[in-house]
Amino acid sequence: MANSLSCSASELAPLFSTSTNATTAANYLCSQFDSISKKLSDATYAVDNTYLLFSAYLVFAMQLGFAMLCAGSVRAKNTTNIMLTNVLDAAAGGLSYYLFGFAFAFGSPSNGFIGRHLFGLRDYPSPSGDYSFFLYQWAFAIAAAGITSGSIAERTQFVAYLIYSSFLTGFVYPIVSHWIWSSDGWASPTRTGNDLLFGSGAIDFAGSGVVHMVGGIAGFWGAIIEGPRIGRFDRSGRSVALRGHSASLVVLGSFLLWFGWYGFNPGSFLTISKSYSSGEGYYGQWSAVGRTAVTTTLAGCTAALTTLFGKRLLVGHWNVIDVCNGLLGGFAAITSGCSVVEPWAAILCGFVAAWVLIGFNKLAMMFKYDDPLEAAQLHGGCGAWGVLFTGLFAKEAYVNQVYGGGRPYGLVMGGGGKLLGAQIVEILVVSGWVTATMAPLFYGLKKMKLLRISSDDEMAGMDLTRHGGFAYAYHDEQDGDSTKPSMFMMGKIEPATSTPTPHPSPPQPQPQV
Repeated sequence: MANSLSCSASELAPLFSTSTNATTAANYLCSQFDSISKKLSDATYAVDNTYLLFSAYLVFAMQLGFAMLCAGSVRAKNTTNIMLTNVLDAAAGGLSYYLFGFAFAFGSPSNGFIGRHLFGLRDYPSPSGDYSFFLYQWAFAIAAAGITSGSIAERTQFVAYLIYSSFLTGFVYPIVSHWIWSSDGWASPTRTGNDLLFGSGAIDFAGSGVVHMVGGIAGFWGAIIEGPRIGRFDRSGRSVALRGHSASLVVLGSFLLWFGWYGFNPGSFLTISKSYSSGEGYYGQWSAVGRTAVTTTLAGCTAALTTLFGKRLLVGHWNVIDVCNGLLGGFAAITSGCSVVEPWAAILCGFVAAWVLIGFNKLAMMFKYDDPLEAAQLHGGCGAWGVLFTGLFAKEAYVNQVYGGGRPYGLVMGGGGKLLGAQIVEILVVSGWVTATMAPLFYGLKKMKLLRISSDDEMAGMDLTRHGGFAYAYHDEQDGDSTKPSMFMMGKIEPATSTPTPHPSPPQPQPQV
């Protein structure tokens, strides 16, 4: 924020002549300076709040990206179900975050574990934050819930979505965000006082751990406790691909998520009008915002290309679905250190993230783990790599700009191992916390028979059995039903066989005697 102008008549009066009007003139000038100062301060608040609101809108638009990505990644018979769950993630998450989540995350003054004020936005806004900050943080909370829904798609009861989504956005996620992002959090790099974790705090700027690991690990336990979809592995344990029905929707969703990530990462500065004491008028937080957008872009692009060629070498073909997942894995990884690393380091981050995703997918097949969207591998695995990456490559100058001077920075950049130690602690604690809360929840839902649908419903598809009809007008040409109305139809297309089916020969006439 711009420095406030100050003025007093006692300072100005000696500068005038000894006339009786000197004090009056000084008072007048000071009142004008004060008015200008107030207008500049108001303009700064308006610019910063508008920037944060626009960033919140971008992050919320990622819900549309999640919805399209999920819809394209499941089979057509479950499209309505997965779309509805994405809507409910936002709706149920909005109420639970308003009532409890925001208070648990940012309800200062509080202890290092959990917030204790601002329930239902009581006594809000305040000097510490405005409604734009609440909206921005709510958009982050429902993003975590959206990640989890992808892991348990195509086999989960509707009521289970409502329960886990409210619990995750209202309690589990806010506690983690309090630890890392609140000024009272025990692992926060902005914690007041000098008792920072390892003298640094865990730097997770936009949430590789806070958002992506939370959503990914929660989805991991949901998928583990539910078990794989019917038909995902055959009797001998070999993997059987249950491909999504629309690569077009997957690509559309990926581009929407890419667009929204420019609110997710650069928007996490919360303000844009702050100047840095570098002596260069053109350089300030607005430049750091631009640099963060660049590092985000480079990490995602590198991960996408690495996945493209890596999968080509491994499986022998170019797969757009794999490329989209690699792209998102790069974004999930760079989210932690996007504001404190150089662009060249972001390229390295994306390269490693692609191989992390490929490796976790191999492990998932080995252990017969079924995640229709690779959400746990992508967000959990690549998110953990991103937290470690920050501890290795955070640059001293950028850390000082964003978090203040005199603190540890990346190990590879010469800053010692303290920051890396804090990052490792974050990974371990986040993993343990989500496991301790979400695994019992999913297990309890399973015991109460509220988690998984019946095998008959799963085979028929939830759109028909649970939602009253398919998302598309679908007609199987083999059923021979000509009574259906003439309209746009989707029909099954079977591959042609290499040899034509022989037709029976006409009967030969019998010789006459």
